[in-house]
Amino acid sequence: MDLKKIVLFFLVATIQNTFAQKDGYWDKERATTKEIILSARDRVIIPSEDLPIGTTEIVYRITLLDENQQMANSLVSVLKAIPDPTGISQGSAGAVFLMSKISGDDECTYAVFNSNDNAKKYLEDGKTDKACYAKEEAVSKDAKRISFDKSSCLQQNDGMIWFGFLSKNWILNQKVVLEVVPWVDTKLNRGWNQDNKNEIISLCKTSNMAQKMANSDDFCVCILDKIIKQYRYTEFQKLLAIEKTKVFKDFGNACYNDVAISKNVFEDLRAEANTLIKLQKYNEAIPKINTIIAEGKATALDYSSIGYAYILTKQYAKAIKFLKEGEKLDDTELLVKLNLAHAYLVSDDYGSAKQIYKKYQNQNVTDSLSWTDKAKLDLENFKKAGLPSSDFDKVLNLFD
Repeated sequence: MDLKKIVLFFLVATIQNTFAQKDGYWDKERATTKEIILSARDRVIIPSEDLPIGTTEIVYRITLLDENQQMANSLVSVLKAIPDPTGISQGSAGAVFLMSKISGDDECTYAVFNSNDNAKKYLEDGKTDKACYAKEEAVSKDAKRISFDKSSCLQQNDGMIWFGFLSKNWILNQKVVLEVVPWVDTKLNRGWNQDNKNEIISLCKTSNMAQKMANSDDFCVCILDKIIKQYRYTEFQKLLAIEKTKVFKDFGNACYNDVAISKNVFEDLRAEANTLIKLQKYNEAIPKINTIIAEGKATALDYSSIGYAYILTKQYAKAIKFLKEGEKLDDTELLVKLNLAHAYLVSDDYGSAKQIYKKYQNQNVTDSLSWTDKAKLDLENFKKAGLPSSDFDKVLNLFD
């Protein structure tokens, strides 16, 4: 292999390792280092220090020492060279690296428990059926990484874990050194587990803003992200109800105005309104389009739709008002023009309606629908709905 290939190989390996690293830290402040004297053929249980919130893995090392032997390097100092737990699991080298360089001739078996009760039971009867992990083969030293994600047993811990030891010496006492170092996930350390997140999402789903949306998932996730960034879970829980309401309102407004989210919100409202109009549920469609207009996100077609809905609900003055607003927004949108002509017609202003009908009768309102055909369809619908139809025939004669 030439030099360029060697350099490229190590560069790729470095990049892969960098991106594979987990976002967290070895918590040396709450690492456990305990040294006990274990009597021959006796059992003992040793609790770890309190595990910090967000602990997702632990690395522990057990070393049995002869009298007067001292540890060469602490486990914390060894882990300084390993950026995250993935570095330990990459082959057997990581486990060997964790091993203490010394140990005595003494041996023991051990087990790991998730509660004080299970550990006490082991102390009484020596059974490991309640253990999350058990080493039945006697060892003089051992080191292991345990991921809580892969151990449902350890996930149910009481805020610490317990180690139970059984001496395999027949006569002499032995010295056992237990070291435990937790890996803390930076995000989970803020206390936001899955249940806590779901709690916020559920609250968001019941908010007025969310209920206006056909799909509020992105909106609620946006609020959740902002709350997580601003507060630890315990901090958020200590807020008064009125303070939580303000947090939801402020973050909700920020998320509602997010370009990507607001676009989806208004597209959902628009789709719902158009569906309701097709179902002739005009009273339900109007407030949805009004929401879009009130937020300043309306297009000329939105004004056309609400104008059409106002015509069918016999609110002609409002129809004319909104359709004129649509004209200002886009004077080339012929669906707005046509609905404006309709609004004049049913409000007994045939003269104004006639001018518009005649002006655009040779054009298309869409790429495949002519002005004339659309006008005829609309007038037929108006007639069925019981709108004033005395001048409908005059309009139809204009197109012949």
